Amino acid sequence: MLYDEQDILRSMDKIEVKLHLWNEIGRLKQKLITQFADRNTKIISPKNCQSVEMYFNSEKMAKTIGRVAEKTPEVGETVSGLMVKKAFTYQIMALDDLHVFSQLSTTNISQRITIAYTGAFGVLKHRLKQIFESVE
Repeated sequence: MLYDEQDILRSMDKIEVKLHLWNEIGRLKQKLITQFADRNTKIISPKNCQSVEMYFNSEKMAKTIGRVAEKTPEVGETVSGLMVKKAFTYQIMALDDLHVFSQLSTTNISQRITIAYTGAFGVLKHRLKQIFESVE
């Protein structure tokens, strides 16, 4: 296959641009290495389409508000409530305080399942007592 002069020039332009960008990335990497030399920081410059995995360890803190915050818990005591995340902050609040401290609301959902059963009622009641605690 023969290449004409235009194809060769276009290819050379692409190579020149890639080399220029690679040199700029190399300079940026060196600048970052010298700037963060006192820290335990690893600077990498992956090739195009090379996957990079990064792991972040961070502590999450939640602020208790409303009725949950009225009593300071003892060490090891469980705090129970709703945890609401807004942006990067977490808040723990009582269910009744949800509409006060956020724009969220609650609702009740009732669900009823209807299943056709042709067996004896006593057998059904016995099986349900084996599964659930309070069957009348």
